[in-house]
Order: sequence, then structure tokens, then C-alpha cells
Amino acid sequence: MDPQPTETTGPAGSAIAPSRRGRRPSEPLAGSPAAARPAAASPALRLWRVPLARQLARFTGVGIVCTLSSLALFTLCRPWLGAQAANAVALILTSVMNTGLNRRFTFRVRGAERLAKDHLNGLVAMAVALALTSGSLAVLHWVDPSAGVVAELWTTTVAGWAATAVRFALLRLWIFRRARDA
Repeated sequence: MDPQPTETTGPAGSAIAPSRRGRRPSEPLAGSPAAARPAAASPALRLWRVPLARQLARFTGVGIVCTLSSLALFTLCRPWLGAQAANAVALILTSVMNTGLNRRFTFRVRGAERLAKDHLNGLVAMAVALALTSGSLAVLHWVDPSAGVVAELWTTTVAGWAATAVRFALLRLWIFRRARDA
């Protein structure tokens, strides 16, 4: 029996490479001019190569998890502690979680080296957030002393957005500056 041919002849005697198994239809055949050109990266892929963009995307994911946790803790603690104390408890607990998650996922810092210092510095960012959210609650209750839980949640959430911008700047430029290109 004859072995499998390595190439076949096409029209006018031109050589045609055998089809390759596993080749994606969009992938050019080896040796073609298209195969010699590097594939153009999509705009999203080019953007993902920018460290700041990667960090902002991961920071947003961490922020969503921490915001939902904070809102849940605030809602659970509010009936027993009041708005200000519930805000402080929720913010302190989620701040520790936030610093840990951002350390690992956003800035790709691992290991025990500087762990305590990173969390201690994270408390500074938390203090800024606490000042902004507590201040916003104080203003809300000054303007509307009978404001309910929904108004308090919206107030702390909007103030939390400002605190988030400050937190990212502090984390990137101060606390985790050693991992700025993560």
C-alpha cells in the first residue's frame, strides 16, 4: 500500500498543502502571506496590556464584592447599632477584606512580606472612606432627620464612590507602588 501523500496537485499542477487537523477556520495556512503577518490585537486586548487598565478592571471586581458585602452588613447592623455605628462596622470589616483582595488580585502582591504594613496602610484608606461616608450620613440626617434605611444606603453608596477613587489612588500610588505594573 502506498503511504499517505504529503501534498496533492491542484489546478494547473500547483501544489496544495493537505488540510491540517485542529486548524481553526480563521487561522491562515502555514506558508501563506497571511500567516507571515502578525495578527492585529483587538482594542480590548491592547487596552488590557496597559497596567492601569488591568488594575482598574480587577479593582472594580473587588469593589463590587466589597460594596455588596458592606451594604449587607450595614443593613444587618443598622437596627441594633444605628446608622453611624453600622456604617463604621461595615466599613471596617469590609476594608480589611478589600485590602487583602486588592493586594492579591488587583496588584498581584503575594506572600507574608509587608502583609501587616499593607493592612495598616489600608486602614488609612479606610479612615478616608469612613470620614466621607460618616460625613455624608451626618449631612443626610441634618437635612432629613427622619431619613430611612434606603436613603442611608444610597447616601453611603454615593459617598463610597468618592472614597473608592481616593482608595484606588492611595493603593496604587502609595501602599502597593512596588506593584504598579501588575
